[in-house]
Amino acid sequence: MVAPSYAASLSAARVSQTTSFREGRATVPPSGRKPLAMRKYHIASLMDDGSVRMSDQIGPAMPAFEAAFSAFSHGTLIATTRGQVAVEDLEPGMKLQTAEHGAQQIVWIGSMTLMPRTEDLPDNGNLTRIPADSYGMGRPERDLLCGPGARLLMRPVGMGARLDGERALTPAARLADGMNAIAVYPQRPVTVYHICTRRHAVINAGGLSAETFHPGAGFERNMGPNMLSLFLSFFPHIKQPRDFGPLAHARLPLNENDPASDLA
Repeated sequence: MVAPSYAASLSAARVSQTTSFREGRATVPPSGRKPLAMRKYHIASLMDDGSVRMSDQIGPAMPAFEAAFSAFSHGTLIATTRGQVAVEDLEPGMKLQTAEHGAQQIVWIGSMTLMPRTEDLPDNGNLTRIPADSYGMGRPERDLLCGPGARLLMRPVGMGARLDGERALTPAARLADGMNAIAVYPQRPVTVYHICTRRHAVINAGGLSAETFHPGAGFERNMGPNMLSLFLSFFPHIKQPRDFGPLAHARLPLNENDPASDLA
């Protein structure tokens, strides 16, 4: 295991030291406008010299940030060139088997803690459980618990005409039908993870095809300069938005009420 050298980066967020954490999130003290909910994110990055830098950083508890840290739950088996490895045991520098580009190096791993739902935080803890063999033998190989940032390569219901029968990266939460996929709300904290490879790709996660992280085409248009600067600081291998590269497949937005999508 890589020896961690922890650092807290507040960067453009300018979070006060008086910020108080509650259930995995923090709220900036009032300053005449609605407080911005914050949370702690853990990041492991592959540096140019081959070393791994690990840091805990504070950032907004908003979808654009949380999606980068919340695809795979603790224990999810990911196919690497060495065989299946639990997501929590992956390290930057290891290589994953991808459907599009062969072996791809992990350059970044992010994680965060999802807390149970409360009256103050009603959107917390939204996970999707996919029972073993829901989509065919070994798909998934065993019950798979997906985080809110997970997308799986599927043929989404109701999108056949637009996609011409092709598959799209579909949010796991949209698959919830009470049978093949079930929405669950854990009663205790759950650690969730996401992974960046050199190129956006589909990997094998527990027997299902899941995407590596990509913020989406043109994501920067939805952020102000300071927020974009903070977001990019979470990804040392990225210097500018276009460095994330192209998407491997068409995909649907995580929020079904969001009109934006990455469909071709």
